[in-house]
Amino acid sequence: MRWVTLFRDLEAQLEAAERAELEGEVADRSRREVARIRMADRLRLAVGVAVAVGVTGAGVVRARVSAVGADWVLLTDPGQPDAIVPLTAVAWLTGLPALAADPAAKPGVAARLDLAHAMRAVARDRAAVAVTLSDGATVTGTIDRVGADFLDLAEHPPGEPRRPGSVAASRLVAFGAIAVVRAG
Repeated sequence: MRWVTLFRDLEAQLEAAERAELEGEVADRSRREVARIRMADRLRLAVGVAVAVGVTGAGVVRARVSAVGADWVLLTDPGQPDAIVPLTAVAWLTGLPALAADPAAKPGVAARLDLAHAMRAVARDRAAVAVTLSDGATVTGTIDRVGADFLDLAEHPPGEPRRPGSVAASRLVAFGAIAVVRAG
């Protein structure tokens, strides 16, 4: 009888140790999975969701997530100009769902487009923009050219079309200095 109790006790200890090991392994795997998730993965599942974004140099932008690229997010809200925000300028976000897109899944075409692609599309449109820089300054004009890590902005007053007589200066703006690019 005494040995039966001893073996039951040993069996219970082994089961408890196995359960603790499994729980530890599950927690470790969960931490590793979360460590692979990028901000863009969280934003991809937030398309259509209203968020508040703390943008370095530009303050808070409240709008809906409309599109997400490799390193930028497009925020839109009726009554406000559309805003492209480089993810490097994002200090914080609220309103995101807890889920994220699978970082291992092959992203769609839009998700692979980087900031340079987005800025080239804006440049092709020849639309006037307001570029808020990470230091808080805002410059207005039309994007003339887009390089790998910069854009050339023909500065002119907002509301005026880009004409040689209205261009006050041409400014090279490094992508790392861009906080928000707003339409017109």
